[in-house]
Amino acid sequence: MHVKDFDFHLPEELIAQTPLADRTSSKLLVLDKDNGEVTHHIFKDIVEEFQEGDCLVLNDTRVLPARLMGVKEETGANIELLLLKQTEPDVWETLVKPAKRVKLGTVVSFGEGLLKAECVGEADHGGRMFKFTYDGIFYEILDQLGDMPLPPYIREKLDDKDRYQTVFAKERGSAAAPTAGLHFTDNLLDEIRAKGVEVVFITLHVGLGTFRPVSVESIDDHEMHSEFYRLSKETADTINRVKAAGGRIISVGTTSTRTLESVAAKFNGALQEDSGWTSIFIFPGYEFKCIDGLITNFHLPKSTLVMLVSALTTRDYIMHAYEQAVQHQYRFFSFGDAMFIRPSSKEKGVRP
Repeated sequence: MHVKDFDFHLPEELIAQTPLADRTSSKLLVLDKDNGEVTHHIFKDIVEEFQEGDCLVLNDTRVLPARLMGVKEETGANIELLLLKQTEPDVWETLVKPAKRVKLGTVVSFGEGLLKAECVGEADHGGRMFKFTYDGIFYEILDQLGDMPLPPYIREKLDDKDRYQTVFAKERGSAAAPTAGLHFTDNLLDEIRAKGVEVVFITLHVGLGTFRPVSVESIDDHEMHSEFYRLSKETADTINRVKAAGGRIISVGTTSTRTLESVAAKFNGALQEDSGWTSIFIFPGYEFKCIDGLITNFHLPKSTLVMLVSALTTRDYIMHAYEQAVQHQYRFFSFGDAMFIRPSSKEKGVRP
């Protein structure tokens, strides 16, 4: 398959620039996995899609306010750092603007010296490794000085940092939000639990590779970025129990999906407590080992995320759903509306 097979026309005005005031009031497109039928709803209606005995899986990663604006100590030149991932204590892989001004040994100061960083090496894609020095607690200083690393297609300033966090965000480490989770509130999750649904959490720290365009023509030639995940024993045991009883596993977001499928592939379909790095690439032809249904946002044309959702149903059904979303003025990407890929009818009730 070719990357161009996953292209579609998206009017720029449909790219959501700001979040809605009410998380649950976004639109919800429901796509039937079996026949491609599309129906239109409001996100709070998702409760009606659940059955007693289902399991809902959410990613509890917390986005770091990882965009730092500083000055080069030697010259006073403005330098922007975007923290990607921690590789050692106080050492981070970063993206730098402008990178050409930052050589080995360059020291950048933030918040009038409250935080300092020295360039100690180079990284992939023109990135730099920085070692940070400070007095106090690093994450508290980051909360004070850093901005949310909004995706490049969002040009509006975000007034409330918490709107780029899920209400269940807990584990610090993401460079981007698991955006399908942004639609949930505590009350909505309580309604879902009240239907007899298990709600569990995994952790996958989202990397900026999520937003990098696919630069090859053939899907087979694409190399996925790697992201850190953690699956607890409690979550693994719950999902295994639900599946054994014939319940359905509903994943929230492509990040939860990649975590579950990575671990299931590693342990021959069952889940175990596990952590590590995954670069799993899911595209049509992939046989899912864990999830049955998926709640997700609408993704970039020709992206690996469009390929993933196409794998759960068919490319033609997804392309048709996206055409419907454009026609009905759905909002796209991180602050946009949602889609639910409903499990196959054969996956309802007790499995054979």
